[in-house]
Amino acid sequence: MNTMLRKSVLGIAGLAVAGGLAAGPLNHHETAPVTGLSEAAVTQADKPDTAKLIPHGVQGAQSKIDLNDEQTANAKAIIAATKKAGLPERAAVVSIATSLQESKLENLGHLGDANDHDSLGLFQQRPSSGWGTPEQITDPEYSTLAFLKGLKQVDGWQDMPLTEAAQTVQVSAYPDAYAQWEQQAADIVAHNWNS
Repeated sequence: MNTMLRKSVLGIAGLAVAGGLAAGPLNHHETAPVTGLSEAAVTQADKPDTAKLIPHGVQGAQSKIDLNDEQTANAKAIIAATKKAGLPERAAVVSIATSLQESKLENLGHLGDANDHDSLGLFQQRPSSGWGTPEQITDPEYSTLAFLKGLKQVDGWQDMPLTEAAQTVQVSAYPDAYAQWEQQAADIVAHNWNS
């Protein structure tokens, strides 16, 4: 390495270290604990805003199920895929509500005679409809990203009621059924978005 290039690299490295040292104490003061606030108040501040999660309020009677460890892991996988896609919390609410309706957040394989055609996975997507291979559709990240790709193609999905946005992607025989899961989906996202 020639001398001039080495001095440039060392000079940039020195600036980076000096800048980091200078910024260190400032960051320390910014992250110092705030006194006088309860732990609940600090935790509440970390949760997404309800207005972002349910901008239209819930529609109709709400359903709720207790989630087991697998269902909770699937909900967290949907949230992680939503973040990977660069979409906001509301997209995770729509996705989780859709999965609650379609599969109760269970990654379903082929159900034999009980199967709805060739529907599989968290969103009951169909290989014959172009959603992907059976292996892809039963991968929680892949199936969520496929659902979100469809959601992003819906003009104005952010401003639609949840059931309308979900139905536009899913084309279900029961288009209003997604609405019943909005509160539970929002609660799941609020609890897990920042964890």
